[in-house]
Amino acid sequence: MGSGVPRGGRRLRYRGASAAAAVLATAGTLTLAACGGGNNNQGGGATFTPRPTAPATESFTGTPPSPLSSAASSAIASARASASAAAASASARADEFEASVAARTEQANQQAHQRLAKVRGRGNAASEVSLSGIPRSQVGDLQAAHVNIHNSSDRTANFAVQIDFRDARGKVVETRYVGAENVRAGQTVHPYAISHQPPEPRLTAVVAKAERY
Repeated sequence: MGSGVPRGGRRLRYRGASAAAAVLATAGTLTLAACGGGNNNQGGGATFTPRPTAPATESFTGTPPSPLSSAASSAIASARASASAAAASASARADEFEASVAARTEQANQQAHQRLAKVRGRGNAASEVSLSGIPRSQVGDLQAAHVNIHNSSDRTANFAVQIDFRDARGKVVETRYVGAENVRAGQTVHPYAISHQPPEPRLTAVVAKAERY
């Protein structure tokens, strides 16, 4: 009789200890699951959503431009670019025009040279051509003269004129040729004859030949 009670008592104690261990183990499992990785949902743990934080503004200065101010800046920049392009275009056209005029003048002068090469004497229009001086300040301190060509005929004509620049002894130092095209009846034109010689010594320009054709 006495030997059966202790054995039963021990069995009860063992069962109580096993139940307590099971409860503790379960509690530990729940604790680990609750404290586990917050972003891994495969383990059955709780999911945590981070609280949003306000952006740091201490590293920024000023305020962003409004849509209206940005549009106005763009319009001003576009207008300035257009004005600059227009000015450049006008300058380019002026350069082209001047080059075109110079080319036509040079062509007329070359034609005058060729025409006068066949003329004997002073030509048929020497009396219709005269010279007048030009202030040196107007022609970059060069020696030059206005060639005044008057068409005394009754129809439009072309003129070829030879101008000689002579020194104080009357020696021809340089010869220039001037052409004038489509001069109307009764019209007077005033092309330049410009010497390529230095400003000194001073030279005198004279009409050597003039031909109307």
